[in-house]
Amino acid sequence: MTLIIDQKAKQKIEDYKNSLSSEENFNVSPVIKKQYHYELTVSQNNVKVKLLVYFGKKGIKTVLQGNTESSLYKKVNGLINDQTELYFAEEKFSEPESYIGTDESGKGDFFGPLVIAAFFVDKSSHFILSKMGVRDSKDLTEFQILKLAKSIKESFPNNYKIISISPKKYNDLYPKFNNLNKFLVWAHSKAIEEMLKIKKCDVVITDKFSKRNLTVDMKLNGNLKVFQFTKGERYKGVAAASILARERMVNWFKTQEKNGIILPKGSSDAVIDKASEIIKHFGKQKLYDLAKLHFKISKKL
Repeated sequence: MTLIIDQKAKQKIEDYKNSLSSEENFNVSPVIKKQYHYELTVSQNNVKVKLLVYFGKKGIKTVLQGNTESSLYKKVNGLINDQTELYFAEEKFSEPESYIGTDESGKGDFFGPLVIAAFFVDKSSHFILSKMGVRDSKDLTEFQILKLAKSIKESFPNNYKIISISPKKYNDLYPKFNNLNKFLVWAHSKAIEEMLKIKKCDVVITDKFSKRNLTVDMKLNGNLKVFQFTKGERYKGVAAASILARERMVNWFKTQEKNGIILPKGSSDAVIDKASEIIKHFGKQKLYDLAKLHFKISKKL
């Protein structure tokens, strides 16, 4: 029982970390495990707050430490409280019989495109996806992702739309938004709109990445209801979308490898070293074609 609570606490703080990391002006530390809790630090303009998720016999408890009057504390407090409300709302939410699920891949990777996939699921496709073993792409190996994506595309050729924004296009577009969450709102909304053009649907479920509402053109469906949930991949349509988005990312990296450029994923020190190497051998323009330059890594370079 204690192990289960420990795992839930770890997942909860990881969800918090992902949500906070999407705010470009926040510096979020790695998660650290202590004896009775997990913790991370959020900083902005020399102000810091500490987020702790305790686990024990009485369950899980979230604590935010810092100057309660600081703007950083208020921002972080607002974000984590919003996420807590979503956990509660999700427990009450029953998966609809038909809906469009969306998810993205690549927002945390310095190298590679930003990919957003939308998948329409109904009663029959839900059953087939379950039999296939479709689940959150983060729980799957690269081999499983490629295999499942192939099966999904073959079984449901008219049930999905994928928007892949290359690094070059991403760098061209980003100044118009100047904010990752605004960019994601636009991209998810675009994928949903493309899906609505071929499938009639009143419900959308997306993996939550922001407090902002999506901007879907309501002319396509004035009755559309959009739900944004943390860990939205528990719903089959979102899980299928996550696999399709991830497959596109995996294949992009494989293509670069075939072209003689092996690129690391994420935004670690290895990524910084590789980016420096690319600039040295190929020039800055090559990096513009391979990486999302709004990352803080770019400033270090």
